[in-house]
Amino acid sequence: MPGKDFDLFVIGGGSGGVRAARRAAEAGARVALAEEYRFGGTCVIRGCVPKKLLVHASSFPGEFRAAAGFGWEVGPCRFDWSRLIANKDREIARLEGIYESVLERAGVEVFRARARVLAPGRVGVGDGGEVIRARHILVATGGVPFVPRIPGAEFAITSNEAFHLPELPRRITVVGGGYIACEFASIFHGLGAEVRQVYRGPLLLRGFDEDLRRFVTRGLKHQGVEVETEAEIAEIHKHGGELSVVLRGGREFRTDRVMYATGRRPQTRGMGLEQAGVELGRGGEVIVDRLSRSSVPDIHAVGDVTDRINQTPVAIREAEAFVATVFGNRPTEPDHALVPLAVFSRPELATVGLTEAAARAQGEVLIYRTEFAPLSEALGGGGARILMKLVVGRETRRVLGVHLGGAGSAELIQCLAIPVKMGATKDDFDRVCAVHPTSAEELVTMRDAVP
Repeated sequence: MPGKDFDLFVIGGGSGGVRAARRAAEAGARVALAEEYRFGGTCVIRGCVPKKLLVHASSFPGEFRAAAGFGWEVGPCRFDWSRLIANKDREIARLEGIYESVLERAGVEVFRARARVLAPGRVGVGDGGEVIRARHILVATGGVPFVPRIPGAEFAITSNEAFHLPELPRRITVVGGGYIACEFASIFHGLGAEVRQVYRGPLLLRGFDEDLRRFVTRGLKHQGVEVETEAEIAEIHKHGGELSVVLRGGREFRTDRVMYATGRRPQTRGMGLEQAGVELGRGGEVIVDRLSRSSVPDIHAVGDVTDRINQTPVAIREAEAFVATVFGNRPTEPDHALVPLAVFSRPELATVGLTEAAARAQGEVLIYRTEFAPLSEALGGGGARILMKLVVGRETRRVLGVHLGGAGSAELIQCLAIPVKMGATKDDFDRVCAVHPTSAEELVTMRDAVP
């Protein structure tokens, strides 16, 4: 027989699920949330936050090398992987505690167990089979790494395991050309590993602006990452303490670790959604409408499990819109337009708006682009570059896209997304006085479009 009754039952304790549960409880709803692993989801536990901590760690060797040009003598330095991971784990545990306490303070009843949908309005929790009634069910279970089914795939790791390796590998092969692959290739190389990045496409970072793709690919190679494009792994063999990787075509090489970063899939398997009548897409994503409603009344979904824009801030916005719609009587669509993105590879990149190719498909455009060495390189001598690109509508003069590469790009794009979202024109940019000497001043001093 059904037990407890709730207005909302949230499955998944990541950023989207926690935000929805807290906001609904604050609005007066009776709310429960089930999480089978740890609070914080992919972003906090094994994604954005620990990744960024490792990015910071990997940047120090370059800083040490550059210091000599500025008059500093830096003695021999030793890197301790185990200390980094222990400190990272301590910080993640602190953040997880904050997520859980937010739920408790809001009055959300928490179940540390796996939950599955039994039927509309019915959720099963834990192995004991406790059945709970809920007026609304929100699926916010995120995604899981995808590894192709090839012989020896069991010897590979994903980003999940990369955060908990017992030691830094001497040689690692990163498979994939997306942002996770580029970030981890940069991290491991910065920390001292020999890195080979294998990608089946012709150019890394599919979906980003072509100039950015070339800029990052070139930058990774300049650092010393061995980038192999148009290559695909056929099988992996284990030989003692090392792995043998065989590419399609027969070429073979040895490595200590193989890390797959070939995308993520929505985490819906075994949740009972299809049996409850919820429509799923080809990749397992929950199909939702503009108000995050599934095909079954009162079953909703937000975040990566819907495979719309798989970014933590987007999941939070979707959760806010869901609560406003269901518990605030204010039908609200999450805004998926002009979402800024950053990739913390080395070189870093950030973008908002249309790529050049997408803009040209809609009409005539003007392109403003510059590439240069920042002032920090004048004495540092590391060879780092900066790329800045504006995509502008020829008739409207509106800035349709901003694409940045190099140090500071992510911080800049958050500010630049505001005028782009407001519909700023190139003339608006040009009217702003430059701040000198900065790299950012180039954004308001590019006067001539490139051919």
